[in-house]
Amino acid sequence: MRKPYVILVGSASGIGKSTIAAELAKKLEIKHLLESDFIREIVRGIIGKEYAPALHKSSFDAFTVLRNKNKFDNKEDLINAGFVEHSSFVIPAIEKVISRAISDYDDVIIEGVHLVPGLINIEQFKSEASIHFFVLMSDEENHKERFVKRAMQIHRGGKQLEYFAENRTIHDFLIDKAEENGIRVVNTQSIEGTVQNMLTNITETCKTVLLKNTVDELADVVDIIINKHGGIIEDVTYLLPGFKEPLKRKVGASDPDKTKKFIESLEKKPKIKSDFEYLYNLSNNIRGNKICASDKKILENIIKDLDAKGYVYKGEDNELNENNPLIG
Repeated sequence: MRKPYVILVGSASGIGKSTIAAELAKKLEIKHLLESDFIREIVRGIIGKEYAPALHKSSFDAFTVLRNKNKFDNKEDLINAGFVEHSSFVIPAIEKVISRAISDYDDVIIEGVHLVPGLINIEQFKSEASIHFFVLMSDEENHKERFVKRAMQIHRGGKQLEYFAENRTIHDFLIDKAEENGIRVVNTQSIEGTVQNMLTNITETCKTVLLKNTVDELADVVDIIINKHGGIIEDVTYLLPGFKEPLKRKVGASDPDKTKKFIESLEKKPKIKSDFEYLYNLSNNIRGNKICASDKKILENIIKDLDAKGYVYKGEDNELNENNPLIG
């Protein structure tokens, strides 16, 4: 019997987390979808403005009511401090909601700006629930476009647009905190692609496949797995002569932008490319690749497309089986 899902989707305002969380709930057939803003309103009804002025401001302007503004050297640190204080009042209530969902064995998705990595304690739930925490990111141009559209839709355009710079500061702060705490950051290029990426992490439908390709063919392999099917290259294993144990590298490659930049770096930096070619040659261009997808059918299609291009290695000396040292 699987543990109940607790899926947390955090981001700054205007990134698209509400839309993405709703689509995720639909795909996973999860009926409990909560916004942290609603939880915040309940907490506001309990804790008065005179006791928690930051709570009664928005996440992006909570800094305006901090009592110790003078201790901050720059505005970014001040904005982030106000945001953290604002969120700190909401997080205990969010944790109570999670506890209740787990005790009732209910799957739940919670989305909102208040889900701050390192501030919310997800470790306490890991033994009882399948916890998945995502922070969504966007480049500044796309963020601003979504932000303007969202501001117009909710009829608070003036204030929302006035504080775009503050929201962008919070965006960068959340990304930094996610990376510090090992929380997966997902680039929101499209709703479908973002949801596929998240489902791949949640369902953990994975298989280690032997691939044989050169460094120059790596871009094509990545395009099939990540760009075409929304898969993840979780790790790569090399069997090197003279080593008793295979060399395994944790990759976690899923972001099309990051993988594109990596592929481009191989062409722009000959030394890096040369090092990769040396490693590939040592392993005869054969590697074990742990590939993950959002469901079994998509995983099968990834392998089928790789095979059609001749990248799936089928040599008798390295057949995929439980005894193969590349499969660990």
